[in-house]
Amino acid sequence: MLTAIACDHGGVRLKADLVTFLRELGYEVEDLGCFDEEPVDYPDLGQAVAQKVSTGEAQRGILICGTGIGMSMVANKFPRVRAALVCHVYAARMAKEHNNANILVMGGRIVGPGLAREMVKAWLEAEFQGGRHLKRLEKIEAIERRNFTV
Repeated sequence: MLTAIACDHGGVRLKADLVTFLRELGYEVEDLGCFDEEPVDYPDLGQAVAQKVSTGEAQRGILICGTGIGMSMVANKFPRVRAALVCHVYAARMAKEHNNANILVMGGRIVGPGLAREMVKAWLEAEFQGGRHLKRLEKIEAIERRNFTV
């Protein structure tokens, strides 16, 4: 399963650490940038990951900007994307278990590498619980069908 990852200049160091961490865990990772701290526009990088997840080219994604807010806004514009902005382990786990989030978003200026690794690991290891949560995701998908050509 391919994990696409990208950041803006506010998340370069955290992204680099997470790419290493994911590869150490044996995950296939596609790093879509950016690669230095020169200012870039987060919508460009967020779109790159969200597009891959939306089309199924990547099964999941990770996005990082200064706060995570901008990236989560961009990613959730794409059909079939369920991007969750998280800042603690419980939220990361619940993002998968209850919402089947396929993109994890975090703030590079908010979350340190240790916590980020814990959140990513919790999200990757969690499984969608279905049940009552499936009904809610189906409602989200119905909204997408009304608003997008899916």
